[in-house]
Amino acid sequence: MELRILIRKRKMAAQLSNNQQIDQSLGSRYSTWITEVLDEMPENFLITDPCLSGHPIIFASRGFLKMSGYSREEVIGKNGRIFQGPDTDRRSVLEIREAIREERGIQIKLLNYRKDGTPIWIVFHLSPVFSEDDGRVIHFVAVQVPISRKASISQSGFRNLEPVSGLDSTAPNSCTWSRHSPDVGNLDVKADCPKLEICFGSCRREILKDSVRGLNKSLLPDASPEPDSRELQCEDACEDINLEKKKATAAIDSILSTLAHYSKLMGKSVCGRRCSSVHPRLTRITSSLNISLGRIKQSFVLTDPYLPDMPIVYASDGFLNLTGYSRHDVLGRNCRFLHGPDTDPDTVAQIQENMQSWKTFHVRILNYRKDGSSFWNCLHVSPARNASGKIAFYVEAQLDESSLNEDDGLTPEMRQLGAIGAVKVAVRTLFDAGPSKSS
Repeated sequence: MELRILIRKRKMAAQLSNNQQIDQSLGSRYSTWITEVLDEMPENFLITDPCLSGHPIIFASRGFLKMSGYSREEVIGKNGRIFQGPDTDRRSVLEIREAIREERGIQIKLLNYRKDGTPIWIVFHLSPVFSEDDGRVIHFVAVQVPISRKASISQSGFRNLEPVSGLDSTAPNSCTWSRHSPDVGNLDVKADCPKLEICFGSCRREILKDSVRGLNKSLLPDASPEPDSRELQCEDACEDINLEKKKATAAIDSILSTLAHYSKLMGKSVCGRRCSSVHPRLTRITSSLNISLGRIKQSFVLTDPYLPDMPIVYASDGFLNLTGYSRHDVLGRNCRFLHGPDTDPDTVAQIQENMQSWKTFHVRILNYRKDGSSFWNCLHVSPARNASGKIAFYVEAQLDESSLNEDDGLTPEMRQLGAIGAVKVAVRTLFDAGPSKSS
């Protein structure tokens, strides 16, 4: 019973720590006024942190909350996938994920869902926020502009086709109507109505499915349309979606400008583009690798053996919970800050010798938390290799010896080997290999 209470308390402490990390994600980088300033901005947008486990939302604007119907408490700490639904185009979701992986911006039409379950078409514009110091992506800004207008082509005989969610016929997630499609009878859209193909090509099947059932009766032209009028209507609809794209771009520029201004007040400048002068080794932990590593719950850090003093370049939530330090406290520092007055220097020397030999090893060492309390750390260290088989990082997994019997009676070796194995898979598959040392 006492063991269960202890486990429950530690889980509650971990949840509290996660909430604190979300609060600190903005507060540690920008001025204390940043939340109030962002709250006054009229745009619909979210800010997410790829460095935190699960890539959670850390800020939601008032406009977004009003548009989506969610409260701030229901959104903060969640992943953006909560707004997807049964008819959200999976290809569009994959494009967004690829943009996150490549740490670049993207603008795309997307079908999301409000809290009450009603769908809403949006222009979704995602942009990374880079640290000027080391070029890392620290946040993503996601602007969402609703597409509410309905496109109708009154004089062409094609009536009540709604809503046209965007008219970019080259968009990768637009659906193209094929010749003599069973859904449109014998109407040859491409051959007979080339301008109408632009409009139809931009409508998603999810939205058209109800309208298309009556296409033979309601969409076949009653009379020969005026070509000039038809072209004008399509061009007007294209103008509509272009206005919303421009709105999204302007919103991104405004938000990035605000973040840049308030980050300078803290001496931690951010920008919308990675500085070309940043050393490439400082940007090796990409957003996609961050997100993948964030799913691993155990305590571990990654250190870079090619940077001076072998600093920590990634720290898991488990490590932060175990030691009491924040992520900003540990990144860029050598692990020796965990040492204290009773740490055995011979053990420290053994660790240094093994790491210089690029070996996998296991030691028991006395470490210290931020509050000064000590714990016996069962430390397992192993090199992690990239897809070419070259060493990219050291993964160092920690385990508090006092917690050995808490979960399912697993041995410390099983826990650590499981965590290290998962880290190695993530590094091998997601790490963008640069110059590194072969063993």
